[in-house]
Amino acid sequence: MLQNHTPALIQGCLLKMGEQDPSDRLRGDQPKEPNQNGKGSFSQFSSSVRAMVRIRMKYQAIKKRRLEIASATPQIFTSPRSTSPKVFTFDNLHEPVNSNPASPRKRKKKRKLRVLYPTSSLRAVPTKESSRAKNCLYLLCIIVFLQIYNAIENLDDHVLKYDLEGLEKTLKREVFGQQEVAEGLLGHLQDYLSTYVHNKPLVLSLHGPTGVGKSHVGRLLAQHFRSVVGEELVMQYFVLHHCPTDDDIPLCTKSLDSHISEMVSQGEEEEKIPVFIFDEVEHMPRQLMDTLQELIHPQNNNKYLNAIYILISNLGHEDITKFVLHNSSIAISGRLSLTQELTPWLRNYLQEHHVLFVDAEYLPFMLLEKSHVMDCFIDEMSREGFYPDRSHVERLAEELSYYIVGEREFSHTGCRQVVAKVNLL
Repeated sequence: MLQNHTPALIQGCLLKMGEQDPSDRLRGDQPKEPNQNGKGSFSQFSSSVRAMVRIRMKYQAIKKRRLEIASATPQIFTSPRSTSPKVFTFDNLHEPVNSNPASPRKRKKKRKLRVLYPTSSLRAVPTKESSRAKNCLYLLCIIVFLQIYNAIENLDDHVLKYDLEGLEKTLKREVFGQQEVAEGLLGHLQDYLSTYVHNKPLVLSLHGPTGVGKSHVGRLLAQHFRSVVGEELVMQYFVLHHCPTDDDIPLCTKSLDSHISEMVSQGEEEEKIPVFIFDEVEHMPRQLMDTLQELIHPQNNNKYLNAIYILISNLGHEDITKFVLHNSSIAISGRLSLTQELTPWLRNYLQEHHVLFVDAEYLPFMLLEKSHVMDCFIDEMSREGFYPDRSHVERLAEELSYYIVGEREFSHTGCRQVVAKVNLL
């Protein structure tokens, strides 16, 4: 307001100074004296100049004080009464007001967004809309689980009709000294009989010296499978009995081919697996083995895939006996280690003998010790109705010949002479 009225105030003072002498204002109401010789006009002019100078100095002092006050306050709050022109720029528009320019500027940390729950006592994270595909996935998992469970139940039902548990009890009760063979035999049968569809037949090769129980195991298998699948689906073939001479080889070959074909076809109709047991394979002619090889491994026919072939022989029995006697003294874990070491050698030996044994599963029989021979005497005497006296059994077992290796005694003939000894009682 003062800046706007300053020029008008100066003009008013000048008009008054022109009408009246400043010295008269200082003297008040004193009477005026007439000017003498022009001195009065000069004094009036000098007094008016001095008054203008005083007003000018006072104005400059007031303006300077206001500028100092205005410079001490921020630009935003500058008084609108300032007379100095201001030019607007965008240089300092976004700069924050800092009362202490020496202090470093601090960056403001961004606040993390938080999930705001309702004020009620129940707090739950908001969920998205559930997809329908999840329900389909759950349904698919349930269907697959039911199918797998049903397949497992069917496998169990398929094995149950062959009564492998009964076969296991029979082998443990009547086969002595061949625990590893019995476990391996049951394992192969369990795996093969768990399903009806196969890509190849099961071929088991039982090998060992004389009198160790090979033929006895074959008879037990024939009796068991005849009771579970029927007489028509089990064939027990003795080479020296069914094909005794070389002249009978062509007829034996034709008869064997037709018999096996009929049994396999019947097994397909009844959904059962036939069993073929060939004893005394070491006496089988070459032509008969070739025919059996063609039946076991057909070229372009899937007819003979569901069948079990059991080959019993004593091929290489002398080498097996030497191997057992040589390694029995260093065997730490019993017959299990001997069986594992003997199987690779037996495989190479039999595959060189004939290709029939290429895809066979090998079950080597070990030599029987004296304690096993005594078990054979006790079992046979019980069958014949004799009381198995322990001293009597030991005396009969001592009449047989043995291989002595350290503290162990292995029978030369196994249990082969036990029946003849008991019949003499």
